[in-house]
Amino acid sequence: MMENKAGKCIIFSAPSGAGKTTIVHRLLNEINSLEFSVSACSRLARPNEKNGEDYYFLGVEEFRKKINEQAFVEWEEVYPNNFYGTLKSEIERIWSNNKVVVFDVDVVGGLNLKHFFGSNALAVFVQPPSVEVLEERLRSRKTETDEKIHMRISKATFEINRAKEFDYILVNNNLDVAVEEIKERIIQFITT
Repeated sequence: MMENKAGKCIIFSAPSGAGKTTIVHRLLNEINSLEFSVSACSRLARPNEKNGEDYYFLGVEEFRKKINEQAFVEWEEVYPNNFYGTLKSEIERIWSNNKVVVFDVDVVGGLNLKHFFGSNALAVFVQPPSVEVLEERLRSRKTETDEKIHMRISKATFEINRAKEFDYILVNNNLDVAVEEIKERIIQFITT
């Protein structure tokens, strides 16, 4: 049985559509020591999302209020009036359960968390096989307009250029292979 290490965290970042959320969900089902950190955001929930499970949906005004209260470890305005952040209370809750925090955040948020937690963090960049594959994945979701997809692809180019700043680059060409590869690395990180 793996030893729990409160105070450690695993950070997953990637361009939208690279598969990080799918990988995170698989790992949470396979490694008992991990617990998902639910991020806060200012946007509305998508039809399949639940408050407190997928995100804490705060709205713009409540999010700004929590910024002023310094309630976040990190936060970012990803797009105009579209905020995402990590609540300090969420991390404290997970560590109090003697679990390892797992973050699923955008690239800038991931780097901010990496700098904040230092050697207690394993920062993983999930990279798509190519920008073309990334665009196909975004289109297959059928949740966003062409304009939003183009905006995400443009941002993805910038994000991929920052991959080298992470501790580990995981190319998600085959989901099962990617999960097994990062699972080994996580277990090594947690138990050392």
